[in-house]
Amino acid sequence: MNNIIILSAILAIFLSFLWGYLTRKFISERKIKRAELRVREMLEQAQKQIEAKKQKIKLEAKERMYKLRSQFERETKERRYELLNLEKRLNQREINLERKIELGERKERELRQRSGQLALQERSLQQRKRELSDLLAEEKERLHQISNLSKEEAKKILLSRMERDIEQEKNVLLKRAEEEIKRSSEQKAKEILSLAMQKCASEYSTEATVSVVSLPNDEMKGRIIGREGRNIRALEMATGIDVIVDDTPEAVVLSGFDAIRREIARITLERLIADGRIHPARIEEMVAKVKEEMQQTIYKHGEEAAFEVGVQGLHPEEIRLLGKLRYRTSFGQNVLQHSVEVALLMGAMAAELRENVHLAKRIGLLHDIGKSVDREVEGTHAEIGANLAKRYGESPIIVNAIAAHHENVKAESVLAVLTQAADALSASRPGVRRETVEMYVKRLESLENIAKSFPGVEKSYAMHAGREVRVIVQSDKISDLETVGLAHEITKKIESELAYPGQIKVVVIRETRAIEYAK
Repeated sequence: MNNIIILSAILAIFLSFLWGYLTRKFISERKIKRAELRVREMLEQAQKQIEAKKQKIKLEAKERMYKLRSQFERETKERRYELLNLEKRLNQREINLERKIELGERKERELRQRSGQLALQERSLQQRKRELSDLLAEEKERLHQISNLSKEEAKKILLSRMERDIEQEKNVLLKRAEEEIKRSSEQKAKEILSLAMQKCASEYSTEATVSVVSLPNDEMKGRIIGREGRNIRALEMATGIDVIVDDTPEAVVLSGFDAIRREIARITLERLIADGRIHPARIEEMVAKVKEEMQQTIYKHGEEAAFEVGVQGLHPEEIRLLGKLRYRTSFGQNVLQHSVEVALLMGAMAAELRENVHLAKRIGLLHDIGKSVDREVEGTHAEIGANLAKRYGESPIIVNAIAAHHENVKAESVLAVLTQAADALSASRPGVRRETVEMYVKRLESLENIAKSFPGVEKSYAMHAGREVRVIVQSDKISDLETVGLAHEITKKIESELAYPGQIKVVVIRETRAIEYAK
């Protein structure tokens, strides 16, 4: 019995041990399989991550290559553009150098020719002087031999004859010198004008009577108008500019003849749109702020113009008035740009004539300063400008040049005449004042034809870009008193038949010439 119990116990222990062994083996195998599965999943996940990183690196590399290629192409394009600009500048400098060389050679040839002519004239005068001395000696001896006159009386007769001969010779030489000067001065004037125009090449920005403000969307139009139109009325009252809100998509039109007010309205509206707060109080506040900034901007424009032409020492009020010309146009031509161009032209011409270049530029820059206030003060802009220049301490030469640049006052200096020439050059070239070449020529021909339509008119010439008509009449058909009536009739006919900017001066010329020929 005990043996059976022992055997049963041993068998139970063995079975327990076997069961434990098998159980542990089964659990271990399951853990190993689970670990292998997890390792495999981790390997697959790592492989996927590696592939994803490889794709990301490839994309980044491609993107970097694209950026580098774009940057290289852009830099290559910019470099090519710089090389083209450099080539153009070099070509232009080469052309200018060739022109200067040609001009120098031409002047050298003229100087040689003139020196040769002067040498010939000097030799001719010396020869004639010797001949005259011989004739005088011979005449004196002959008179002394054949006359009963005393020596003093004969001397007086000889001296009177000598004076007549010398006076005649002087008149002949003066006539020749006058003709020579006329020929050379005309050529020299053309050279000076062409050189001045080459040195000054500027572009014009034409100001219109409207400005367009872009809107972010069409819903903004309702906010600009406001409830019952109170916002748009407040803006128009504060700026004096008409605000037109129509069917134009995403845009509002500002209309007005005063360019300064129109610019204030444009800046104000743009700032209000950006700010988002649009109501009458905010509009008035913004307009007042923009007006203060506008005064600084106007002064800055005047300073920039003075700096561009090299004019210093201007009165602050003169600089402010110059800045206002930036927002003033004359028949489509920006007046400040026109003044700068006239100053540069006058500087170039004054340099050629050995005149005061700085004074010439100052006159050219200030010649139209009266146009900055001609809507506020009675009188022509030349008169207003001369009064302003005198008020701010400019010299009498500058005052006279400004007053005389449209020939309303007599020019008292060479610089005043240069002001007229430079002003005509800047304003009369076709295209600068919104007028085609065909219309320009047609207008000049119409002026001349109107003057020729009157009886007794021999010739007529339109001058100064159509601002003046000179009429030459036949002296045997028109008397001096009739020229006054003829000028009045031509003026009335021009006013009734032509549309023209500004004013046209009519000059009727009557002269009598006596011509004889010595054979």
